[in-house]
Amino acid sequence: MSKLEDIFDFGETADDCVKCGKCIPVCTIHNINPDEVTSPRGFLDLLGAYKRGKLDLDKNAKDIFESCFLCVACVEACPKSIPTDMVIEQVRSDIAQKFGIAWYKRAFFLLLRHRWLNDLAFKLGWTFQTCGFKIKADIDSMKSRFNLPMLKTDRLLPSLSKTSFLNSHEENIDNGGKRKVAIFIGCLANYNYKNVGDGLLDILEVLEIDAFLAKSQKCCSAPAYFTGDFDTVDSNAKFNIEYFESFSRDVEAILVPEATCSAMLKIDYEHYFHNQPDWRARAKVVMDKVHMATEWLQHNTQLEKVLALKKKDTRIITYHDPCHARKMQGIHEEPRNLISQNYNIVEMSDPNLCCGFGGVTMQSEKYHFAKAAGVPKAAMIKNTGADIVSAECSACRMQINNSMSNAGVETVFKNPIELIAEALKR
Repeated sequence: MSKLEDIFDFGETADDCVKCGKCIPVCTIHNINPDEVTSPRGFLDLLGAYKRGKLDLDKNAKDIFESCFLCVACVEACPKSIPTDMVIEQVRSDIAQKFGIAWYKRAFFLLLRHRWLNDLAFKLGWTFQTCGFKIKADIDSMKSRFNLPMLKTDRLLPSLSKTSFLNSHEENIDNGGKRKVAIFIGCLANYNYKNVGDGLLDILEVLEIDAFLAKSQKCCSAPAYFTGDFDTVDSNAKFNIEYFESFSRDVEAILVPEATCSAMLKIDYEHYFHNQPDWRARAKVVMDKVHMATEWLQHNTQLEKVLALKKKDTRIITYHDPCHARKMQGIHEEPRNLISQNYNIVEMSDPNLCCGFGGVTMQSEKYHFAKAAGVPKAAMIKNTGADIVSAECSACRMQINNSMSNAGVETVFKNPIELIAEALKR
């Protein structure tokens, strides 16, 4: 079992941290719940007390540590890049072991560990979704017909596809090229927002790059990691590492059109395996081939030049920077560079502000926080007058669609991969 002090020396930096406070203005939870307890330095102060044995991990502490969005805005703003997110993720594992994990989360994480079971559950969900939900097919979303503890009639959720992306195509797609990449699609794009994967295949076809869909891939396990279910993380991460090792030499890159999945694979696997050096080394080697789709496409293909020859679209795009793209991976220029070849981009006032997704707990017991965090983002989007808001992240898509629905904003969400694929067809 890993210890907090393996990651962070509280004694060395605690005083400097408390005196600084540069993280406070950018902290997502502090901006909607202005209490020093739920701020980065508040979290660290309490975590230090817990580490020293002066704070019991009771239900009050549990509530506090589960209030962080893990948006890493504090890490980005911190002069010492203190890994507050990592320490909170570790203590959430302690919380899960002491208090257990809610049954509906355990059921969800079980699906994430077994692709066949996930396929079955989503197939059944698609069959019966019209019984309980009003489908909004134009934005791949739906609203509950009934008020239930976890489902409210005013909440917009992603609708389900009849057939998943991975089950809609052959595993090996020959585009007649001399190059080949693999695709890690992510759960939401696989089951809910299928146009993302289809668009990526369209782009690769134009570029004459062969695609390997890696159908045995398991969920990256980010939802479980942020919730403290380290058993699921351990199982899925080790499986994916071994699976990627089996084909990584045969492809140039493993493309991920999802910020959260990419960050989990490239960065958080190393974080998780900090006390398993052999697995950490293996993760680093194989995950060096993992790239966000727009990042790799801009830097390693002629896509930008190909797009420049296509017609301009008159629709206005505004771009939201997913926390796991810009803050964790430094990726923000690449999607804009590609989109701007065919669309007019109008920047919102703060594209780097967290949209408020925050993970499974924030979308369930603490949904009131996620809902509040989404208000300023929806207002920013509305103020741009944009026809489309884009972000390379389906978690952001789910959250922003709901925030815009609550605010009556009619802007449509599209992944940059979808916009690029559309431009190539003109």
